Amino acid sequence: MQMSKMFFQTLREDPADAEVISHKLLTRAGYIRKLTGGIYTYMPLMWRVLKKIEIIVREEMDNSGAQELLMPILQTEELWQESGRWDVYGKELMRLKDRHGRQLALGPTHEEIITALVRDEIRSYRQLPVNLYQIQNKFRDEIRPRFGLLRGREFIMKDAYSFDIDEEGLDKSYEIMAKAYTNIFKRCGLETKMVRSDSGAIGGNVSHEFMVLTQTDSGENDVLYCDTCEYAANSNHAESRMPDARINGKYEKSHKIETPNTKTIEQLCKFLNIPPSIICKTLVYIADSKPILALIRGDKEVEETKLKNAIGANEIRIATSEEIAELMSKSGFSAEAGFIGPKGIKADKIIADKSVVSLKNFVIGINETDYHLVGANWSQDVDLPEICEDIRLSVAGEICPNCHGKLLITKGIEVGNIFKLGTKYSEKMKATFTDENGREIPFIMGCYGIGVSRTAAAAVERYHDEFGIKLPKEIGPFHVIVVPVNTNDELQFNTAKEIYEELRSQNFEVVIDDRNERAGVKFKDADLIGFPIRITVGKTVNEGLVEFKLRDSGEMLKLTKKEAISKVKNILQD
Repeated sequence: MQMSKMFFQTLREDPADAEVISHKLLTRAGYIRKLTGGIYTYMPLMWRVLKKIEIIVREEMDNSGAQELLMPILQTEELWQESGRWDVYGKELMRLKDRHGRQLALGPTHEEIITALVRDEIRSYRQLPVNLYQIQNKFRDEIRPRFGLLRGREFIMKDAYSFDIDEEGLDKSYEIMAKAYTNIFKRCGLETKMVRSDSGAIGGNVSHEFMVLTQTDSGENDVLYCDTCEYAANSNHAESRMPDARINGKYEKSHKIETPNTKTIEQLCKFLNIPPSIICKTLVYIADSKPILALIRGDKEVEETKLKNAIGANEIRIATSEEIAELMSKSGFSAEAGFIGPKGIKADKIIADKSVVSLKNFVIGINETDYHLVGANWSQDVDLPEICEDIRLSVAGEICPNCHGKLLITKGIEVGNIFKLGTKYSEKMKATFTDENGREIPFIMGCYGIGVSRTAAAAVERYHDEFGIKLPKEIGPFHVIVVPVNTNDELQFNTAKEIYEELRSQNFEVVIDDRNERAGVKFKDADLIGFPIRITVGKTVNEGLVEFKLRDSGEMLKLTKKEAISKVKNILQD
């Protein structure tokens, strides 16, 4: 490819709305162009990257035994009503009507369509297991699309769906997909971790995400991982063992004590001269429009996704001061936030984090402003709630749940996810098969997604420097750029063309920068776009030498033309 004929334009300034480095660099390097909020045109450079990722995905999915198909982008309301998701999915589901007034949706995911398809096609256990996948554009009507390709409204995704006879079969399908995903991201040149995660709107009771660990402040999720074993999990699902802390208070007998102006844990600790670890704090949440109480140790924070899952809620948020006052009034109290306790409160549910179970002689609110109970103990002074689950936010420095290692934290970007759906969709949609005993049994399902466009953006987040993009050679748009410093110098230009043609003849993806531009402009564009190898033909060609530079390491060598071509082979065929 000749640079003078490439459809691209580099920019010197970051786009005004860009917040993350991948959005900035992909726009500046001419990979993408914005149409409107969250919707982008993939320019030729980007399309080459996406196609390479798709090839890798297809090869590994086919090797796993999955079969490719292509389902409609438009989906009918009736199927989503069958699954029960039409009313609960939220405004992110892009809905529209056709000319006949029929309600449709642009698919953000395809569980309903694939379940209906298999329901109509598979009758017997003899036809199972089966895994079907597609690579398809998806649509999600984000209220505030941000971060370029990392959270767009339209995106490219590979989604696969497995159908098995029983849970044992699902376990095997899940393991096969986990292995395939590991191979896919490794072949893309990306180091990923498989982390336990929340299933969200997809459903199911077991799910994992494949996260690119950025090792920087960029990234959309906090990932906790062990410094000793392979444990890793999103912060909204991470478990840990807490380091030893003081859990036995200094008050040996329980009694009410005046604690004026102590609405916060910090104020209460200072007033009583105690550590936060011997306080049981009570937080009021609204879960599906109903008030609930969450009890947790004073030095810990509630992880709201864990809380939501523990009580089986669809939506959850912290209560407003007005909602707290209404709850207090219904319970016969008038306490302000900061002085609330579980005793006598008429909440829909009361849940305790496991961190409070071992507390002794602790401090707790008693629903009376400016007063707390000190020296409290479970059963004697207040009942431990029946629901006691891990709803705590794990943090760096705590102990790994699987070994004695220490948990570390970094930013990560989700590029793939796998879910054990079970019968969530097959039961609701009456998708069944006949087992070996002639019984009608619902399919046991799994769901497996890879964000193709997200993977490209995540690679840029992980691999870049102050000069531009440094994509792995496996997915970069081209392998080599040959730069004649002076296109008017016959020897320089002809030597550059000879190198270019020789590499092309050996099926390397190579570009020659034949533009009549200053050398500095060419070098800056080459670094910004991120060609893994740059061969510069300048004045040293008079000595029979060219400059060979590796984008990743910055290594620069003076080589003969023959040596340069040979080194390209060694690097790219390794």
